[in-house]
Amino acid sequence: MAKSPNQKLKLLYLCRYLLRQSDEDHPLTVAQMIDHLAGQGVAAERKSVYDDMEALRLFGLDVQTVRVGSATGYFIGERDFQLPELKLLVDSVQSSRFITGRKSLDLIGKLESLASVHQARELNHQVFVRGRIKTMNESIYYNVDELQAAIDRDRAVTFKYYDWGLDKKRVWRRDGRPYGASPWALMWDSDNYYLIAYDAQAGQIRHYRVDKMASIAQTDQPRQGADAFAGVDMAAYSNAHFGMFSGRPQTVRLCFENALAGPVIDQFGTEVSLVPLDEGHFSVTVSVAVNQQFFGWLLGFGVRAKILAPASAAEEMRRSLEAAAALYR
Repeated sequence: MAKSPNQKLKLLYLCRYLLRQSDEDHPLTVAQMIDHLAGQGVAAERKSVYDDMEALRLFGLDVQTVRVGSATGYFIGERDFQLPELKLLVDSVQSSRFITGRKSLDLIGKLESLASVHQARELNHQVFVRGRIKTMNESIYYNVDELQAAIDRDRAVTFKYYDWGLDKKRVWRRDGRPYGASPWALMWDSDNYYLIAYDAQAGQIRHYRVDKMASIAQTDQPRQGADAFAGVDMAAYSNAHFGMFSGRPQTVRLCFENALAGPVIDQFGTEVSLVPLDEGHFSVTVSVAVNQQFFGWLLGFGVRAKILAPASAAEEMRRSLEAAAALYR
């Protein structure tokens, strides 16, 4: 048989056809593959397709065979991502608040392309992006790239920072004057992306919401703050700053009912020491940023948790509770 002009693409067409159209429940026969190749302008014989399947196996593709009536069917078995893994990734994308609705659908579409078209329908059935609260800043992806590039190049950055006003418009902090900082890490916490950076002017580690940053630019200045970050455990830093709100970390001793061991471990990790106090309570000693977000987390347990020490933290929480109670008198 004379070779067609597209004959050199034959193996690539077959590879793509198998990856997109076949799975364990949808095997493809040699006749189907020949028809598909004909549609691409490639003539093929049965024996050559058998040889192509073997070539794809040798290449590393997990080409499996199964009986389809009286014929042999072929499908791709193991893939880089299995269907349960893709479902997990789709769930992560659509539940993330910092990824915009439009970008969520775009990313999910790309994840679907890693499965067969039949499996992709299963992924699409679980997509519920519209209507969820999503960040409105589409430039967050470029912000992350720019900040990561600055970290890789060991360069400080400047940027503008904003909040939202009642009119749903940006309200620039510092009246729009740029911030300066040395970026050291990017962290995903409480459904938001944060830049962890060193503020040389204040001599402190600070964090910023990446989706609220604008006009990010690298400078010619090298990063500062290496000593400040030398002993920082990023996981512990996140645990200490509830919702990544600022506050001066303090060592506090807390008391909980025994039944709350799970939530305490979820927040502070398995390395935290749970010290029995009596038959129904235990204590933990942790470093946290003592602020309203920490008080709110603790108050979520009601009378089943309290601050034991230091007295200043307990007093600060008491004043906070009294101020809140006064609103409802």
